[in-house]
Amino acid sequence: MDPRRLLIFRTVVRNGSIGAGARELGWTQPAVSQHLAALEKEVGTQLLLRSFSGVTTTEAGTRLAAHAEAIAAQLHAAEEELADITALRRGTVRFATFPSAAAVLLPPALALLHRTSPDLDVTFSELEPPDAVAAVREGEVDLALVFRYPGSDVDAEGTLEWTGLMEDRVLAVLPKDHPRADDPDLRLADLAEEQWIAGCERCRANLLANARRAGYEPRVRHSTDDATVVQRLIVHGAGVALLPETALEAYPSDDVVSRALPDLDDRTIGMINRKGAQSIPAVAALRDALVSVADERSVCAAHI
Repeated sequence: MDPRRLLIFRTVVRNGSIGAGARELGWTQPAVSQHLAALEKEVGTQLLLRSFSGVTTTEAGTRLAAHAEAIAAQLHAAEEELADITALRRGTVRFATFPSAAAVLLPPALALLHRTSPDLDVTFSELEPPDAVAAVREGEVDLALVFRYPGSDVDAEGTLEWTGLMEDRVLAVLPKDHPRADDPDLRLADLAEEQWIAGCERCRANLLANARRAGYEPRVRHSTDDATVVQRLIVHGAGVALLPETALEAYPSDDVVSRALPDLDDRTIGMINRKGAQSIPAVAALRDALVSVADERSVCAAHI
């Protein structure tokens, strides 16, 4: 099977039409069509269904497209390794992370990279863990920051490599005028009658798990991934919430009270990547910068 034709096929599938794929490749549409026809002849089955609105993949085409993505990812890895070997000392890393880490961990990591690897190019996408896992697995990004709670379902990560970076405390967030806001003996069980504001898929699952362990089913009134919206809802009496410390640092509010409760599970922030990706010099440089930032935060937290 001609790998060049596989990559042409991948470009067409990602663009949704032969014309758009040809424009990205800088080729003529007939030339691209000829390569696709040759690929279908080579594999012995139809890969694309063509219509005036574009193309869709057949079952065989869908499976081949997944292999084409993996091949493209391997070629990207090879390019980065060769760039380092030839002493170019530059590369591109496709990176993804969730919003609070993007605000708290990524900026100092990029500043460190600018000092240590000024020619390294980092492209960044903001993705919650499930979407980041899919993006890494499909070769759309090289490295991603995600978080896990003790009970998080990580089956979707499959064979991806996980590197833990730091613990992120989870705090109960209450309105300032809450009758238990200053109670040193506050426990999660004491908030059983409250209305709750839930977050993303993993955060919501953690809230439910902690509340059930405390003996009740929380009344989830609102759901939002936006920590600023969560806090504004709390200020206006819409409920209480659990928020990680990085989210409160990224989106601070003086109008709420955050409390560490002894019966709350913290979450762990870590990196995921395809096997072997951290051997690519550009990816390793970003990894090292993130590790350095996380270590510095951990040291500072230990002295507070």
